[in-house]
Amino acid sequence: MNESTNKGFLLTLEGGEGGGKTTQIVRLKDRLFKEGKDVVVLREPGGTVISEQIRDVVLSSKNIGIAFTAEVLLFQAARAQIYREIVLPSLEAGKIVIMDRSRDSSVVYQGMVRGFGKDMIEKLNDLSTRDTYPDATFLLDLPAEIGLQRRQESGKLDRLDMEGNEFHFKIRKAYLELAESDTTGRWQVIDASKSLEEVEAALWKKTKQVLGL
Repeated sequence: MNESTNKGFLLTLEGGEGGGKTTQIVRLKDRLFKEGKDVVVLREPGGTVISEQIRDVVLSSKNIGIAFTAEVLLFQAARAQIYREIVLPSLEAGKIVIMDRSRDSSVVYQGMVRGFGKDMIEKLNDLSTRDTYPDATFLLDLPAEIGLQRRQESGKLDRLDMEGNEFHFKIRKAYLELAESDTTGRWQVIDASKSLEEVEAALWKKTKQVLGL
């Protein structure tokens, strides 16, 4: 599935706000380390000096007036940098790369919900990633209202968290539509409304299947 290389594995975690992606990635990394795997963990936007600077701009709650077109291009710029610097070299070296969001976030947030269209965003994704797709994408799905409540309780709200409830309802719907329309087999939906331990177990089971462990 990964068109640029078949040496490493690219695993992505996707979903709306408050789904626990960051927590689960740490737990997944620890499990893979125990299996003796060489693992690289990254987040989008971010992961490199330049990409983290872009993250500060595109997610800052101070920048609520940012143009949607600028949002699209900033996310892609950050993606292009992290793929060139880290993702592609790591895959070429045979490592397992786990990403907290990647190309599918742009398809959902900007392509489907912002209205730029999936085709346009995928063309930009192909440019930014050099035609690289995840080997597996785990969608941590839960009702938008639960995810928003979790985020509010954490006290860490970024610009996208501050969007209205309808925006987040659309995000969840778009993710589920994308997963259901998948014909490649890379999408795996996990119920993220369950306990951390239950989500961790489900994610680990699916990861072992993907990696053949």
